[in-house]
Amino acid sequence: MTAPSTVLVHVTGRDHPGITARLLAILDRHDASVHDMEQLVVRERLTLNVLIGVPNGSGVLKDLLFFGWETDIDVDFEVVEDVSTREGLARSVITVLGRTLSPAALGIVASAVAAGGGNIDRIVRLSRYPVVSYELEVIEGDVDRMRAELVDAAASHDFDVAMQPERLQSGVKRLVLMDVDSTLIQDEVIELLAAEAGCLPAVADITSRAMAGELDFEGSLRARVALLEGLDAGAIDRVRGNMRLTPGARTFVRTLKRLGFRVAIVSGGFTAFTDHLRDELHLD
Repeated sequence: MTAPSTVLVHVTGRDHPGITARLLAILDRHDASVHDMEQLVVRERLTLNVLIGVPNGSGVLKDLLFFGWETDIDVDFEVVEDVSTREGLARSVITVLGRTLSPAALGIVASAVAAGGGNIDRIVRLSRYPVVSYELEVIEGDVDRMRAELVDAAASHDFDVAMQPERLQSGVKRLVLMDVDSTLIQDEVIELLAAEAGCLPAVADITSRAMAGELDFEGSLRARVALLEGLDAGAIDRVRGNMRLTPGARTFVRTLKRLGFRVAIVSGGFTAFTDHLRDELHLD
């Protein structure tokens, strides 16, 4: 018995209710198998691609053409390679997120994938407002090379990016983990405390040297805290009131949580302030 043909059905036209349901009913009536399917609607214009296995002697393609004529949509076919040749290939998921994502930003993401020898299999928009995010599914490629290229791309085009292996869990478990000082907030908390204590220049100098790698974290933290000796406890409340969230941070967290993400913070700072941010922003 000859193996069924693998056919890509490409449907385009003005979207209206029932198109997908009727198309799948036709496939079911002819015992066609569905290997893959993706649907997208942009400004009421439908694009639906269905990869199917067509049994020998089946009239499914004829019925699909009649269906297209009947519903005033375009239906095209293309015989493609056996889907089994793509099964078992390593897959990764890249998530790109920013306040805006320009063509240049998305283009450099695609270039990063290409530089690592990967191939983009599909792109799906996750959100459009108030943050824009896309998910790219990538086949094969040097993961370490792609990840390095993506990190460089994100730094130069002001967006956030994550790359992880594609698996069932990746679609339902999502975590965003952020630093606090100069990330979630615009300030360095210890410097706000130093301003209260009148020793800001000295503390800022130690912070700068630690960031440059000249001092180890523990040593620099002890040195800075030592300069705060004698500061009254009321300074904690005053500094809480002076902390400035990064523009868009509140909306960013609220949107991610609405999309089903868990949002967490990590800090080498003071729990009196991280606990306050956790409660204020309803962090996980």
